[in-house]
Amino acid sequence: MIQGRTIAFLVAPEGIEQVELTEPWKAVEQAGGTPKLISTERGRVQAFNHLDKADTFPVDAVAGDVSASDFDGLVLPGGVANPDFLRMQPEAVRFVKEFFEAGKPVAAICHAPWTLVEADVVRERTLTSWPSLRTDLRNAGATWVDKEVVVCTGGPNTLVTSRKPDDLKAFCQAAVEAFGG
Repeated sequence: MIQGRTIAFLVAPEGIEQVELTEPWKAVEQAGGTPKLISTERGRVQAFNHLDKADTFPVDAVAGDVSASDFDGLVLPGGVANPDFLRMQPEAVRFVKEFFEAGKPVAAICHAPWTLVEADVVRERTLTSWPSLRTDLRNAGATWVDKEVVVCTGGPNTLVTSRKPDDLKAFCQAAVEAFGG
């Protein structure tokens, strides 16, 4: 259980893979936690079902106005455009890096580890991702493995990663366990 814990979900204004946002969000709520949607702009974010527009979701706070000290953990949903946009936003990269510096758990799925690469927090960590990120992660100093979920505790914090939407059940379970301490 993660009763009383607040978990940040960092996303771009558009391009989020909807199921990679909504399933972990539900898992956090069902475990008693409070999810908060953080983006780089106020308003609503546009999610996608692969390449098709899906639902929009209200932003709770802007990355430039919050810090890791406001939260107990971080989820980075995937989608190709989402992390590609975030890794080019200094306030988003700073926000991600703060979770590692503070030793707080982070969960990233699919293409989301691109943002971790930009934050320079994967060196000497073991993780997984969508297969096309394998070379990027290895070049950034990570050990990449092809597994449904990887929980890496060999660093300043617990890092949970998964490859794709088919891995969401295992990803959500491991993330909630990490957020529970």
